[in-house]
Amino acid sequence: MNVSEAAKNSPIRVVVAKPGLDGHDRGAKIVARALRDAGCEVIYTGLHQTPEQIVSTAIQEDADAIGLSILSGAHISLFTR
Repeated sequence: MNVSEAAKNSPIRVVVAKPGLDGHDRGAKIVARALRDAGCEVIYTGLHQTPEQIVSTAIQEDADAIGLSILSGAHISLFTR
């Protein structure tokens, strides 16, 4: 089996993160559950994550994608860098 065949057989790994001080995480949990139900492997980081923590988790977990749940518009100031 070569690398591309192994990738086809591996589930997509998604980090779902809740950056900033917003404590409303119901939407992130619903999306995480839907992704799991669709066959993805989901790593939920929990509340109040910094951009650096999210990126570090994505690298450590070898994630294929990052999903951010932001209700307050904080992404404008959090992710300018």
